[in-house]
Amino acid sequence: MDNSVLPNLKLKELIEPWLSPILSLTVLVMLGACGYRLTEGWDWGDCLWMVLITISTIGFGEVEPLSGLGRVVTVLIIGGGLIVVQLTLQRLIRLSESGYFRKMRTLRFRRLLRNMKDHVILCGYGRIGQEIAEQLQFENVPILIVELDPSRRTSAEEKGLKVLHADATLDDTLLLAGIKNCRSLVVTLPSDAANLYVVLSAKGLYPQCRLIARAESEEAANKLKLAGASVVVSPYVAAGRTMAATALRPLAVDFMDLLAGSDCEIEEFLLSDDREKFLRLGYRSLSELELGRESGAMVIAIRDGQKLITNPSSSARLGPGQMLIALGSKEELSKLRAMLGETLLNVEKIN
Repeated sequence: MDNSVLPNLKLKELIEPWLSPILSLTVLVMLGACGYRLTEGWDWGDCLWMVLITISTIGFGEVEPLSGLGRVVTVLIIGGGLIVVQLTLQRLIRLSESGYFRKMRTLRFRRLLRNMKDHVILCGYGRIGQEIAEQLQFENVPILIVELDPSRRTSAEEKGLKVLHADATLDDTLLLAGIKNCRSLVVTLPSDAANLYVVLSAKGLYPQCRLIARAESEEAANKLKLAGASVVVSPYVAAGRTMAATALRPLAVDFMDLLAGSDCEIEEFLLSDDREKFLRLGYRSLSELELGRESGAMVIAIRDGQKLITNPSSSARLGPGQMLIALGSKEELSKLRAMLGETLLNVEKIN
């Protein structure tokens, strides 16, 4: 959908073209009903019914035999109906030529964007963007593509994706895409400079947004991190590490592939910095909270500042600012989220 049209749409402009045909039809129906009322003396229900079947040319028989004046009224109604239909068809042709129906589709798309919540905004639908979109679709995660290239936009739309045809480096585009309501923003534009520009814009518009950016070089990665990107991924570095891991630890890589294709997920649970909440919780340990037994999810790591505790023992205690990394099904992770309650700040899905 072309972003250039969206800001100029007004509901009045979309309704106004239909006022004349509707008004003309209403006047014709009322005059015809009045004509039958005066010439035939029927009740209003029969009058309106006779006008309706005459204009629509359904072919039903007359309500009652018509008088001479009644036939004159019928001829006038038929003539008036042809004129109204002709004017309406001409109006439809003019509206189509003026781009009216495209504006209607734009308005519907604009409303859809306003209603999107907890979605992923993907800027760029190149080879990497296509793979990301496919994985997100597999996980049933709401996704919005922001793409300026017409061919890539068409390719994304053919796969059933919602596409905003606009320049991702513009603030208006990010606001329209719902950056303040999104789950995260993923930037995979082909240019490091464009990716940096998007990250800077997004950070300025919504500092709390989780930003994942692509980088072609280490220098670009450092700049993107300085600009505020939460995670920076280099396709070449990531591919090299995966291939090395496959050579050295094939079982671990196979496990992650199996995990990606199962109903199990890994989620990060960021805990609040509010100590009062943990005082009410009692700073209890994992065993005292019985998180694993009650939810079924497994806490596989705890990050406390720069320290990462893998496979934490049952005596490990929860504290402000920590991040729990848990493995489980969607239902199990949902139970764990409910158990953490008010101590939970937010959740980020990894797989």
